[in-house]
Amino acid sequence: MKKHFITNLALLIFLNLLIKPFWFFGIEVGVQNQVGEEIYGFYFSLFNFAFILNMLLDVGINNYNNRAIARDHTLLKGNLAAIIPLKLFLSLTYAGVVLISGKILGYSQEQFQMLWILVLNQFLASFILYFRTNISGLQLYRTDSLLSVMDRSLMILFTGLLLWGNISSKPFQIEWFVYAQTVSYILTLITSASIVRFRSGKFFHLLSLSGSLKTLRASYPFALLILLMALFNRVDSVMLERLLENGREQAGIYAQSFRIFEAATQFSLLFAMLLLPMFSRMIQLKQDVNELVRTALPLLMVAGLSVATMTYFYKFEIIDLLYRTHTSYSSNIFGILMVGFLFVSISYLYGSLLTANHNLRQLNIVAAITVIINISLNLILIPRHQARGAAISSLVSQGFYAIAQMILAVRLMKIPANKDLFFKLAAFLVINLISGYLTLFIPGWVPGILLLAVSCSVSALLLGLIRPSEIKSALEE
Repeated sequence: MKKHFITNLALLIFLNLLIKPFWFFGIEVGVQNQVGEEIYGFYFSLFNFAFILNMLLDVGINNYNNRAIARDHTLLKGNLAAIIPLKLFLSLTYAGVVLISGKILGYSQEQFQMLWILVLNQFLASFILYFRTNISGLQLYRTDSLLSVMDRSLMILFTGLLLWGNISSKPFQIEWFVYAQTVSYILTLITSASIVRFRSGKFFHLLSLSGSLKTLRASYPFALLILLMALFNRVDSVMLERLLENGREQAGIYAQSFRIFEAATQFSLLFAMLLLPMFSRMIQLKQDVNELVRTALPLLMVAGLSVATMTYFYKFEIIDLLYRTHTSYSSNIFGILMVGFLFVSISYLYGSLLTANHNLRQLNIVAAITVIINISLNLILIPRHQARGAAISSLVSQGFYAIAQMILAVRLMKIPANKDLFFKLAAFLVINLISGYLTLFIPGWVPGILLLAVSCSVSALLLGLIRPSEIKSALEE
């Protein structure tokens, strides 16, 4: 399992480093610079509003299905027959709830015009993710890795043509960005569905209401967890747009930093995509999961600490390089959010482990408390500190959620606390905080950040957090 984890993680990281940095820093930054903070904030708050209610499209089906297929591959055909009609019904429910909620919140006709397309995009993305859970559950990790970047690759092509291809005399419109996503999702959905159809054979004649209801009952704890996580991860921009007179502008400024934070968390998400089916399989076979924890934890934490340290010391330079306006204010928000990336890395590891072990009741309790913390802090801090207040709320929430999950995993699953690794990680942090401070005296920020990256790499090797010999031996097993 360690060999599978390392080899497939390497492929995932390679593909995502090839595609997603250009998507986030080229396309999304390019779009925001073209349309401005207010227009992008208009889109960003609506996108997050639609994303929060995305749980109604899924109701925990994806995590439930991934865990089930990883444990027993023969469930594929029966699950498809039960889940596909259920997801179609849920899509109608989702669309109705989003549009009614938008009416209650007082969205304008202009906002509803975009919201319709965003609802469609969420529907398409949800089905893509569902088909991918079948593919990864079957241990077809390489195929899933390629699908993980297909939609973004197509979006880069289509949006890049609209941004820089001079195919229209009109200025770039935010609606074009949304339509490019729609076309990309449709093509990716057709591809992923075709792969699953090839692996499963015919299943439509097995469609049954009883199977759909059984799946719904089994998956609802996953649904509640997804909703709660979406709330404390995405409600910030919605509250900014609703609570402040200049809400659209503040949501746009917040989006400058949040988009980079989100790009960084995609790295941790790659681990979770591999770890959930692997942990599920190991628990089913009664294997020791701590060995895989000790392999994943140093990799995640070294990456998290390195990115958090480098972006904190050079926050202004990075934001100033990417954006044209509000760079000084936005860089402070960026520094706060990127510290939270460390906690997200912890969450993806221990959250995947607890989900695989089906400790959903405990996870939902912790997530509910996190939502209360996040919304309460936003109500207090956003009116006083605007986007910066939202960033502080996010950091506190992510920190509480990550530490609570780590404690739960140790207590409920009786795994070691791995204190030796955390002592080494503490030493790693101290060394690189000192290194980061010293690099500030070097003329030019590019040499400084490169030296800090070297310091992170060398200290990780010297402390034994990254062991090339161990990785080599795992690959040779």
